[in-house]
Amino acid sequence: MKGSDLNDTYKTLTAPTDEVIYKEKGSKFIGYAFPVSNEGEITGIIQKIKKEHHKANHCCYAYRIGAESEQHRTNDDGEPTHSAGKPIYGQIQSFGLTNVLVLVVRYFGGVKLGVGGLVFAYRTTAQMALDKAEFTTKTIDKEIEITFAYEDMNKVMKVVRDFSAEIKEQVMELNCKWVLSVRSSSFDQLFLSLEALRIKEVKKIRVSL
Repeated sequence: MKGSDLNDTYKTLTAPTDEVIYKEKGSKFIGYAFPVSNEGEITGIIQKIKKEHHKANHCCYAYRIGAESEQHRTNDDGEPTHSAGKPIYGQIQSFGLTNVLVLVVRYFGGVKLGVGGLVFAYRTTAQMALDKAEFTTKTIDKEIEITFAYEDMNKVMKVVRDFSAEIKEQVMELNCKWVLSVRSSSFDQLFLSLEALRIKEVKKIRVSL
């Protein structure tokens, strides 16, 4: 594969973890970790967990999505500022993960833990959840849409094979239209090689994780 290196990979979860439980002075903290790919998916999971634990006092979380243009968010859900979401997010960073959501549900046990105690409890629960996870390394892929005449098929296919690109979509008519996916580290070279063929159109469309 031309142009490939280790800068176009990221680490994430293979599957959701089973719940973990941490107890401190009567309070019960229940932790979960999920692989995610977008904010809509994250919203649905948070709503589901809140519904399952509708009697809980707090449902705090942190997530990180994306690799090249990262997005992240933390939420303390009524706990003192930075006492819950931030320590949860710290564990996501510590494990070197992206495309992941970690939630910790708290049932209050009647004894206040103080900010330091909360930070420790949420951090510990998040760590316990991620300790149970199985991880995978995936590639960051970018996609190109090309349009070319049918008689250019052989030279287009040679470039596709040279860069180990995947044909994701194809329409075979008088003019062929394909969507190609390739590792990010090979993208620029593939794009230039396709342009050099002087086919009808080559355009960048999206990044996929």
